[in-house]
Amino acid sequence: MKKYNSTLNLPKTDFPMKAQLPIKELDVFKYWQKINVYQKMQEKNSDKSTFVLHDGPPYANGEIHLGHALNKILKDMVVKFKNMSGFKVNFVPGWDTHGLPTELKSQSITKNYNELSDVELRDVCSKTALNYLEIQRESFKRLGIFADWENPYITLEPRFEAKQIEVFAELAKRGAIYRGLRPVYWCSECRTALAEAEIEYNQDACDSIYVKFQLIDDEGKFANLGINNEKIFFVIWTTTVWSLPGNVAICVNSEFEYSLISANGEFYVIASKLVEASCGVAGIKNYEVISIFKGSQLENIKTQHPFLPRVSKVILGDHVTVESGTGCVHTAPGHGIEDFEVCKNYGLEIPVPVNDYGYFTEEAGEFANLKISSSDENIIQTLKNKHLLFAQKNITHKYPHCWRCKKNVIFRATNQWFCSVSKFKDDALKAIANVNWIPVWGEERMKSMLTERNDWCISRQRKWGVPLPIFFCLECGEPFVDYESMLKVSKVFEKEGSNSWFANEADYFLSGTEKCSKCGSNKFKKEKDIMDVWFDSGSTHHAVLSKSEFPADIYLEGADQYRGWFQSSLLTSVGMNQGAPYKTVITHGWVVDDQGKKQSKSLGNVISPSEIISEYGADILRLWVASVDYTSDVKVSKNILSQISESYRKIRNTARFILGNLYDFCPKENLVSFDDLLSIDKWILLELKKLIQKCFESYENFEFYAVFHAVQSFCILNLSNFYLDILKDRLYTENSNDKKRRSAQTAMWYVLKDLVKIISPIISFTAEEIWSFIPKSEESESVFLNDALESFSLVEDDNLISYWRKIMKISDDIKINLEKARQSKIVGSSLEAQIIISADKKEFEFFDKALEDIKSVSIVSDVKLFLFTGTNFKIDVKKAPGRKCERCWMYSETVGKNNEYVDVCDRCVDVLKEMNFCVDVKN
Repeated sequence: MKKYNSTLNLPKTDFPMKAQLPIKELDVFKYWQKINVYQKMQEKNSDKSTFVLHDGPPYANGEIHLGHALNKILKDMVVKFKNMSGFKVNFVPGWDTHGLPTELKSQSITKNYNELSDVELRDVCSKTALNYLEIQRESFKRLGIFADWENPYITLEPRFEAKQIEVFAELAKRGAIYRGLRPVYWCSECRTALAEAEIEYNQDACDSIYVKFQLIDDEGKFANLGINNEKIFFVIWTTTVWSLPGNVAICVNSEFEYSLISANGEFYVIASKLVEASCGVAGIKNYEVISIFKGSQLENIKTQHPFLPRVSKVILGDHVTVESGTGCVHTAPGHGIEDFEVCKNYGLEIPVPVNDYGYFTEEAGEFANLKISSSDENIIQTLKNKHLLFAQKNITHKYPHCWRCKKNVIFRATNQWFCSVSKFKDDALKAIANVNWIPVWGEERMKSMLTERNDWCISRQRKWGVPLPIFFCLECGEPFVDYESMLKVSKVFEKEGSNSWFANEADYFLSGTEKCSKCGSNKFKKEKDIMDVWFDSGSTHHAVLSKSEFPADIYLEGADQYRGWFQSSLLTSVGMNQGAPYKTVITHGWVVDDQGKKQSKSLGNVISPSEIISEYGADILRLWVASVDYTSDVKVSKNILSQISESYRKIRNTARFILGNLYDFCPKENLVSFDDLLSIDKWILLELKKLIQKCFESYENFEFYAVFHAVQSFCILNLSNFYLDILKDRLYTENSNDKKRRSAQTAMWYVLKDLVKIISPIISFTAEEIWSFIPKSEESESVFLNDALESFSLVEDDNLISYWRKIMKISDDIKINLEKARQSKIVGSSLEAQIIISADKKEFEFFDKALEDIKSVSIVSDVKLFLFTGTNFKIDVKKAPGRKCERCWMYSETVGKNNEYVDVCDRCVDVLKEMNFCVDVKN
């Protein structure tokens, strides 16, 4: 064989087998920068229809994590595919830079933070945010994300802040902005109100207590029972012991049945359905039901607060259930929205005995100055001392926590600014019905959230953010909420940024002609609160999208954004009377470990994107994203990434084999027309066409995992395990310019070219690397400067497809018989075999025409066909006659028949003669 090596067309390529992605990707990245590939994509598609994927802004307060990587890679795959399939897609990345996360980060890294002026503090926050923005930007670039990186939108920029004020002004003009006392989520650690989107629910152990409220005025309801009122108690149940100082009422359901029971020499009012359970917790085995009442009969009864000189009134509320507790609900209007609403209806006072820092005020009596987080034991002891603790039980339940400091939050009634969602809720519900939700359950989720929501608390008691453009009358304190004044503020912010609000007095933003609607004064002061950061990000549709780009084609974010960016964007857009800001909303899940657990440092299961890139390369991370159904939680681990690496190697090795066999192929000179291709080469191109169609459909449906699996299956089953395997003899042994060889090369060239384009949105670095090695018919700097549909024009041929399906089925049967022959020691390799096919008259004609194709597909030395009297056909395997050709390794009876080339078959003799190859007899 050695002496014939130079006569074979063995593969040659500089495309490396080992990817070395962590190193090689940097070269590709530099190449993209050098040719300015993103800008050239924009120029190439400048006259095409616009497609808008609006980027949801991540917080600029730390390095990126896998959730960021998942999100941005998904977006990048959409952007690249759309750019290559007939659209102009200018992807503008964004960052959310205001708010508590950045302020806390700045506080942790700055000395004497509390001594800074407001403007100095904000300058520190700005530098912190911009520093992390740059870190994140470079990390996203390293992932291979294509975007307008030099011109992102940043929420701290003056132009953005000015646009945000315009959104606020429009909502105020519509009458949707108001100030009021309402319970809101309050973080005592961060000393600010929080929105629902800033709340996490974690499991907490707590004391659940049953407390006795002594009857002081029964309104004549128990008079005929002859019982001393001092012996009658309403029993409430609560899991928030600290909220008892805020109690002003006991809520019962008008429709429920309540029992007055006797036990331990006292009388207790408990919902009838909960008597047994409540007594069980209290250890009461024997009790007697004295009387039964409807909840409505108990209204307006007065009880004594257990440790404060305050009456607690029995009132009615539909929110009362009998799922747990006693059916008599502890009601503290300063600490719960339902409590607030029901007490408001009864005109009851709204005590809030907790200050901004989470300490009890004087209103809490003996507990004043005690921190609420450590007050339970003291309150419970007081109840015990007063013999008012009916029962106590430790439970674990879900409790709201601040998403930043992770500490427990409370409901606390404070004066805040609200956006009245109820004013445009119906319009919002209509808008979401016209949005395409992926997955489809997104619509119902958003609908349920909006249905339950009436107000949005938009004020925050911090410094780092966009200030509320509202003034107060210095004389009477009346809020001055004026549309024209807000637009003036917007103009100032556009020139100077929102720092100007903190550096100047109110008259800097006013014309001097404004007057208080209540007292007529023209002296004002500024509001000190800033806006909720969700209002910042919720305003991006107005600040970033042009009129022609609105509404955006796609919003694509994590599932938590139904209560975050998806919702805040919808509310601001509908509030401005513009409808939904998006046509399609796509949701992805959380990144979890291979056990389904959320990644956390304490569990030691956190993998950072930089760690993956350093070990595997960004393309492995991108391929992982493409391999999963991102609509639910996605698993990642070193083991999973190792499996993805194996899938990557199969794709890369397929490309390398093809490139190795295209070393002497020039499309302009050697391309074979479709009509002149060999039958099997036509077949693979038809299979390629089916792959492209499937992948395009999957891309259009944002089902990237379907693209991954289709490409992987095509590379393994259609190419490596079948087509490319059976090409080797034709590629290696025929004359280099033989039409049969050029036919194979033509098919492979089309396969690789289209395959690389179809995978380029996924493994972008590798696709670009492969593209640089593919022989070009026309010079193209980058795979991304091609139209993905620019492919070989093929007409479907059902007869050809049916023909090769039958050949492949026969091939499978031959393989089974070959394996039996190997086990029986008849043959070793398949080239040692001769296949004997015996066919009936019906099948004979087909086999007679297909013998050469069957031989090629089966990779055997010879196939013989005989007519027999049986039905259908049968296959036998024999040892191939003749000797082994030293050049092609086929067995043939023609080996040794030529005196000049004594050790090769007649087919190889013809090739050698064409080459004028002279055998060195000394070898």
